[in-house]
Amino acid sequence: MIVQTLTFYLFSMTTIAAGVMVISAKNPVHSVLFLILAFFNSAGLFILLGAEFLAMILVVVYVGAVAVLFLFVVMMLDINFSELREGFLQYLPIGALVGIILTAELILIFGSWVFSPDAASVVAAPSLPPTEITNTHALGKLIYTQYVYLFQAAGLVLLVAMIGAIVLTLRKRPGVKRQQISNQVSLPIDDVIEIIDVTKESGR
Repeated sequence: MIVQTLTFYLFSMTTIAAGVMVISAKNPVHSVLFLILAFFNSAGLFILLGAEFLAMILVVVYVGAVAVLFLFVVMMLDINFSELREGFLQYLPIGALVGIILTAELILIFGSWVFSPDAASVVAAPSLPPTEITNTHALGKLIYTQYVYLFQAAGLVLLVAMIGAIVLTLRKRPGVKRQQISNQVSLPIDDVIEIIDVTKESGR
């Protein structure tokens, strides 16, 4: 029990410190690396809670895809971050107003939050006997039986969003030659092939 408590405090403190460093680091590459560290520690917290499926998804999807994608985008794009920070003071009042509103909403929510009268009895109740089915198996059985149509609809929405992102980011830049199959096929034969009558004497 002591080891689990110490592990929980270690993961949680590291996650909070990494989250603070994500928004305070000056180098965006360092911010992405701290974000990956926060994801790994959050996955450790999920494992302590017994939700190994969420931990696996957090590592595979967010660390393996999203965070690495952010890292490659930041490293490959030649972005002048000094120019981006020039307009920071211009949007500071709007950001401060949004932050104050969110803080007030959180204070109202946590101020009105109380423990349920049945919470003590539920915590004191003996835990259910362990079963052979894991939470990953139970979650997959629930998704692919009761919520299969909603799951497929969510996948379709993500597919449409991915296609829309590709269409929006696909820009035609001057000076870049692109292959146009329809234009190549529809070219007249005189523009493609030139027939020259070569005599015998000119070939010597």
